[in-house]
Amino acid sequence: MRAVVQRVREACVRVDSDVVGEIRGGLLVFLGVGRADNEKDADFLAEKISNLRIFADEAQKMNLSLLDSGGAMLVVSQFTLHGDCRKGRRPAFIAAAPPEQAEPLYERFVAQVEKLGLRVAAGRFGAMMEVSLVNDGPVTLLLDSRGAF
Repeated sequence: MRAVVQRVREACVRVDSDVVGEIRGGLLVFLGVGRADNEKDADFLAEKISNLRIFADEAQKMNLSLLDSGGAMLVVSQFTLHGDCRKGRRPAFIAAAPPEQAEPLYERFVAQVEKLGLRVAAGRFGAMMEVSLVNDGPVTLLLDSRGAF
């Protein structure tokens, strides 16, 4: 499972011009599920991302987690995180999980974050979405539950 995590001042996701999820301050997480992923991957990333110390403390050092800072998380599914661009000019998405496998793992990730006590907003799985954000820092991190990077 892969994630692009961005610290944001605000973020929202729209489907057909309707806002389906938005936050004011916290993390925007683009989440991609791979064919080899399972519940352990979802649980690992939910815990890892929620506890990343990437928010400023009183000394302005990145020392606080999302849990510490009281922010929220917006989660957006993005199968293209498993796009392979090494050959040719068109990405291959063979490594991305099919929707029937990916959606339950995406939902599990969201549920695990909620269990940790965070407020979570989410996009709509499988929909064409428009994502707006104000990046804070900017701070952007790449995570992979299997240590690929």
